[in-house]
Amino acid sequence: MRLVRIALANVNTTVGAVRSNVDRAIDLAVAAAEDHATLVAFPEQLISGYPPEDLVQWRAFVEAQWRELERFADATKTLGALLVPGVTVARGDGVYNCAALVHRGKICGLVPKEKLPTYNVFYEGRTFSRGTPALYDEVHGVPFGDLVFDVDFGTIALEVCEDIWSPDGPMRRRCYAGAELVVNISASPYRLGVLETRREMICTRAGDNQCVVAYAGLVGANDNLVFDGGGFVAQNGRLVHAAPRFREGFSAATVDLDRTTRLRREITTWRSDQETFIGLAPKIVHVKVTEPTAARDALVYPTPKHQSFFLPAPSERRPARAEFCEDLLDALTMGLGDYFTKIGAFRTIGVALSGGRDSLLCLIIAHRWAVRAGKLPAEVLRAFFMPTRYSSQETHDAAEQAARDLEVPYESISIDDAFESELKAIEKMLQPGESLTAMARQNVQARIRAERMWTWSNCAAGLFLQTSNMSEKAVGYSTIGGDGEGALALIANLPKTVVNYLLDYLYEQTGWEGIRLTLVKPASAELADNMEDEKDLMPFPVLDACFALYAGEKMSPDEVSIAVRTMFPEYEAAQLDGWTAKFARLFTQSIYKWVQAPLSLHVGNLDLDRERALQLPVVQRTEWQR
Repeated sequence: MRLVRIALANVNTTVGAVRSNVDRAIDLAVAAAEDHATLVAFPEQLISGYPPEDLVQWRAFVEAQWRELERFADATKTLGALLVPGVTVARGDGVYNCAALVHRGKICGLVPKEKLPTYNVFYEGRTFSRGTPALYDEVHGVPFGDLVFDVDFGTIALEVCEDIWSPDGPMRRRCYAGAELVVNISASPYRLGVLETRREMICTRAGDNQCVVAYAGLVGANDNLVFDGGGFVAQNGRLVHAAPRFREGFSAATVDLDRTTRLRREITTWRSDQETFIGLAPKIVHVKVTEPTAARDALVYPTPKHQSFFLPAPSERRPARAEFCEDLLDALTMGLGDYFTKIGAFRTIGVALSGGRDSLLCLIIAHRWAVRAGKLPAEVLRAFFMPTRYSSQETHDAAEQAARDLEVPYESISIDDAFESELKAIEKMLQPGESLTAMARQNVQARIRAERMWTWSNCAAGLFLQTSNMSEKAVGYSTIGGDGEGALALIANLPKTVVNYLLDYLYEQTGWEGIRLTLVKPASAELADNMEDEKDLMPFPVLDACFALYAGEKMSPDEVSIAVRTMFPEYEAAQLDGWTAKFARLFTQSIYKWVQAPLSLHVGNLDLDRERALQLPVVQRTEWQR
């Protein structure tokens, strides 16, 4: 047996907090070493925090990371574990996103990332230079480039995040060059459904390359990206270990590298491919690590906990509904909590409750964070209800009950007088032939509420949450300077159907009366008499389908119409065609609103954050749609 204990360390870093990030990493390195870890994998850009974006263009920012890497090496010099942190490194005219190998106080080597993502939420190709096959150089006297490392228990390779997502990444050539254990340090953001994709991809890479893959993820949130942490260890295609997600810490698994050697010898196809590749492959430098790693005599062979090599292990997975909802709620909770704490400007969190679904979900998520952070909701949360003549008793009761359920301080302050006063002031501004429109009357109410929330924020050091959802944002069903305002758009990338689904689930789990009172009334902005959102727009399932097909699948309006007719046979085809055309028109006309929206948490494969996801010109015409 050749037993090796692999620890995956999930660190909640903050961009720019180079000293604090390293302090957290040192603590985890010591704890993992006490658990007999042979190797500890940390996240991508551990020292700088991720994503550093244009900060890497500051020379002082990059130099500070090297100093902290040296401090990390010195602080861990008594540990026998191999340590793999992520760091930014300057070399010549380029700046590189690297994985470093640190052992017994020495920086043994630096391996730059080769696959630089410049799609969706990533812009790495804009700032980083990429590693290349056969690259070799020295930085600060340390080997740099396309390396593998020979240590006392075998040969290991390092790579960074996106390198593993490409089947033509560096893993193949490094495994053919002898690497048995590949350590991938990652900062892969959370998005719905990504866990299963990651797991399958990592197991596939481990099987294709007949190796052990250790994949460690970043945990925490920075700006609008949420990182769920966790990670996997897979050996020759088989999942060995899955690390817990959404928490800082480490977990570990023991593997027998002799199993990898045995399988490589048995699988003739792999050997044949290796022989062919070696004859054509670029030269990969082997770096000899001479200092011994931690003693491994205390390690125990990884036998199945259920005492059978042939029977399946008992399933511990939650039902799909709970998995979906809890995962999403955890991501939003972490995104809100880290935004609140890391910025350092806030003492409280405020929600303008409307008695409707969106604001209620935001308050529940804020409550969830407060409880998990060990805080009394009454100490950090505030809820405000600001009715006008159009506000119903039902929504007033729902808002008040929700605050009572969650034990959040609640105030109801009418804005009717301010509304009336504002209308009179606006009338004085109008020229002959101009008049107050119904839209203006509605928007005035939303803007008064937003102005009051901002003023409260100034007085209470409050994080003012914007509460609109993605469905309404997509078609501009919000008010600039009104309900489009806030310091963080907590659910701006959740479709309305998902908002409703989460509230149904939360009611099943909690029985909170405020949720029930909110759900029994049709969704309404209550800015005019007899107002209902779906009557103004269209049924939300139809709207969300149009959004997914048009914005996600990039279909033309005609193609969307064909698809939604199949999805919703209960509606007349002509009505669906009308809704589809309406969606496409409103979607394009509303882009100018998106660019003014607050920062929003990225939790899906598609959202309307122009700087991160869907980049569309504000000024455009739709003549191409026929």
